[in-house]
Amino acid sequence: MAQDSQPQRILLVTGLLGAGKTTALRTLEDLGWEAIDNFPIRLLDRLLETEPGSARMESGAPMAIGFDTRTRGFDPGKTIQLVKKLGQRKDVEVTTLFLDCGGAELERRYNETRRRHPMSEDKPASTGISAERELLEPLRRWADVVISTTSFTSNDLQQAIRDQFGEVTAAAPTLTISSFGFSRGTPPLADLVFDMRFLANPHWVDELRPQTGQDAAVGDYIRQDPAFAEAFERIRDLLLLLLPRYGQQGKAYVHVAFGCTGGKHRSVFMAEQIASALRAAGFSPTLLHRNLASRAADLLEGRKA
Repeated sequence: MAQDSQPQRILLVTGLLGAGKTTALRTLEDLGWEAIDNFPIRLLDRLLETEPGSARMESGAPMAIGFDTRTRGFDPGKTIQLVKKLGQRKDVEVTTLFLDCGGAELERRYNETRRRHPMSEDKPASTGISAERELLEPLRRWADVVISTTSFTSNDLQQAIRDQFGEVTAAAPTLTISSFGFSRGTPPLADLVFDMRFLANPHWVDELRPQTGQDAAVGDYIRQDPAFAEAFERIRDLLLLLLPRYGQQGKAYVHVAFGCTGGKHRSVFMAEQIASALRAAGFSPTLLHRNLASRAADLLEGRKA
């Protein structure tokens, strides 16, 4: 390892069965960690025996390794000794996360999922939970971070993991801005839908009808609508408020859709303008126009009486 390189970050994730290890690992993966579950911890030395210049070492991604009492060769005492040994190395930085949970809540979770506790055999789940807690107590005392999920929902645990380990840069949500025509249905996976049919319709202007919201003349016509400027500003400001919050909540995809009758004029123009404003604010939206290639808008919007 080079003198100026950072040590490989390793997070060992363990705890009581049903306390949320899988949720924790998935959240860490979303935060940019390389997550491995049910790993035989006795093989950790071998996993870290990676030659300099390899893909793993060059990636710099921290590793989250999950294990529990079901993991082959599980031994709390040996695990602690292994972590102590690794702590003497300068090329790795090891942290242990222990997920705890109250017995009554674990029993409720097992009853709800109708799963049998692996250590209860033919006895009540409480017997297996107690035996597991006693076995894991040395690891709980040793752990650097202990999170109790007794009163947590899945979302609560995800947020706790992000708060504790979110210093690793998480990927920003993939942002899509689209336009569509209501006459062909609303996009089924849109998170936010804005209806642009309150704006003056260029379709009823003969010279504008063949054009689209990407043409300057159509844009100028829509801008003249007294409602446009205020609507644009309010929608832009709402998105600037919401999009960072979506990212903080770990949302991977955000789709904002703008609709009008045929999906050719008003929705296209507003989607273009909002996408431009968001790019100026530092976002990187993908812009899609669903119905620009559809059949003529006049067949969808009808004839003006």
